[in-house]
Amino acid sequence: MFGDMMGMMGKLKETQQKVEATKKRLDTVTLEESSSEDLVKVVITANREIKQIIIDDSLLEDKEQLEDFLIMTVNKAIAKATQVNEAELGAVAKEGMPNIPGMDSLFK
Repeated sequence: MFGDMMGMMGKLKETQQKVEATKKRLDTVTLEESSSEDLVKVVITANREIKQIIIDDSLLEDKEQLEDFLIMTVNKAIAKATQVNEAELGAVAKEGMPNIPGMDSLFK
């Protein structure tokens, strides 16, 4: 019984290390999201850190339109980054979970 427990604890520790390594790797994964007409572009990491915002000069004359484009494009970029982040971390966590009856349904 204790051997199984020690094995599970080791596997959990290994999984935790893999999750941390995946988080670091996701800092280097960049995604780009553009508004319609490419007037605003946002570059974001898979860990949801905005790296760059590019704004077309034509939007600089209309503050309200610029704000609308920024909000829309940043939100789309965050959603895309969140999807990548959750898929990557979820795969690592699921792979490293010990076989505990009833727990497998939590990761489907």
